[in-house]
Amino acid sequence: MNFPLNLYPTEQDLDQPRRINFEPKLYARLQALAQHPTHGTPDEVVVFDYIYVVLHCPAYRATNAKFLKIDFPRIPWSASPDEFWDASASGTHERKLHLTDPAIVGPTPYPLKGVGNAVVDKPLFDNSKVWIKATQYFGAAPAVWWTFDIGGYQLAQKWPKDRKGRVLNLDDVRHDQRILKILAETERIMQSITMTLEAN
Repeated sequence: MNFPLNLYPTEQDLDQPRRINFEPKLYARLQALAQHPTHGTPDEVVVFDYIYVVLHCPAYRATNAKFLKIDFPRIPWSASPDEFWDASASGTHERKLHLTDPAIVGPTPYPLKGVGNAVVDKPLFDNSKVWIKATQYFGAAPAVWWTFDIGGYQLAQKWPKDRKGRVLNLDDVRHDQRILKILAETERIMQSITMTLEAN
C-alpha cells in the first residue's frame, strides 16, 4: 500500500506510537473546520470517508478532471461542519460498499435466468439484461452498470469478458451479482452527493 491511513513503528522505532498519515497542519485545520456540536471532532477514518466521497462527487470530478489526470487530487474544505459530516456519512457507506461488506451490499436482485450451462460466450447489455450468452442473462440490471467507469475500465464489461469460455459456478454468479449491486449503488450515491465546496 503506497498511502496507508496509519503509519506504524518499524523495528528501529518500536517505542514510537502509531501516526496518522495526514499532513499535521492540514489535518488539524480540517478537524477545526469540521468541529460539530453533536458529532464532535472527526478522527482519521471520518476524514478519510469525507475525502473518499469528495473524490466520487460528480461536480468535483467535472471541475477538476484536467488536474486529476496530471497531479494528486486537491481536496477542498467543506462549506460547513454539517455538510462535512453528511458527506463523510455518504463516504462511509460507499467505502463499506466497495469493501463488499455484506450488511451494506444487501440483497442482489439480479437473477441469472435462461437456459444453458452458464458458459460465458458473448457478454452484452440489452434491455436491462446482461447477457453472458445468447440464452442466459442476469436480469433487472440498470443500464449504468454496463457503462460505469472505474480507473479507465468498464468493470461490468471487463469481468465477464475476462471469463469468456468459462463456466460460471455459484460463487462466480454471486460475485457478479454483488458487482452489479455495488456499481448501481455507487452510481446512486454519486448522484445524491450535494456539496458546496470551497477552494483550498
